[in-house]
Amino acid sequence: MLERLQKVIAKAGIASRRDAEEYITTGRVTVNGKIITELGTKVDLQQDRVAVDGQVLTAEKYIYILLNKPKGVVTTLADPQGRKTVIDLITGIAERIYPVGRLDYNTEGLLLLTNDGNLTHALTHPSHEITKTYIAKVHRIPTEEKLDLLRSGIHLSDGLTAPAKIHLLGADLTNELATIEITIYEGRNRQIRRMFEAIGHPVKNLKRIQYTFLDLTGVRRGHYRHLLPAEIDELKRAGRIPLK
Repeated sequence: MLERLQKVIAKAGIASRRDAEEYITTGRVTVNGKIITELGTKVDLQQDRVAVDGQVLTAEKYIYILLNKPKGVVTTLADPQGRKTVIDLITGIAERIYPVGRLDYNTEGLLLLTNDGNLTHALTHPSHEITKTYIAKVHRIPTEEKLDLLRSGIHLSDGLTAPAKIHLLGADLTNELATIEITIYEGRNRQIRRMFEAIGHPVKNLKRIQYTFLDLTGVRRGHYRHLLPAEIDELKRAGRIPLK
């Protein structure tokens, strides 16, 4: 990911951002063997060779995590209310990783975390139409006519949703609950909950079971695993990132 040179130097722990700027302007920094004095210069430490006073900076190792997020956990790095965060569930990783999108506090299921900014941007860009599949338990049994509203797109406060794939998996007539599989590619705030509220069937439980081709096989609730190299490459292809 391209970042300003002074930020890259500061992140590497060589100097503060202000001192890094001075290093650049006084000619102490090289990029690919060339002295750089322009503060606006952007580099990718995964591809460019950056050195300060001849000391080559080491690129941060990219980490890719698949987490089975439980309910009652926030998808942030820290929470001012002191609630448990998804980062609290991941141990033994020195790198600072970030969620790819988010799941709300009461939604569980598949969440990706990484420090690969290029991949995060690609996977969350709406033009790439990365699909996410959920299982929703909703109050009362919706008619096919109501589900068709979601299939074709429904107006919410922030505009018309893209068409969703909907399958009614089961109906619990005793408790008046329906189990529905829904696949979308947008990532609006609380989108699925708002979609079902819009047709008069509020969500009781919501779980993301799939993110494009990835699922939760072998990952218990509250646990995580590292992605395999082949899975990372497949995600990059999905995000239209050229493979090296």
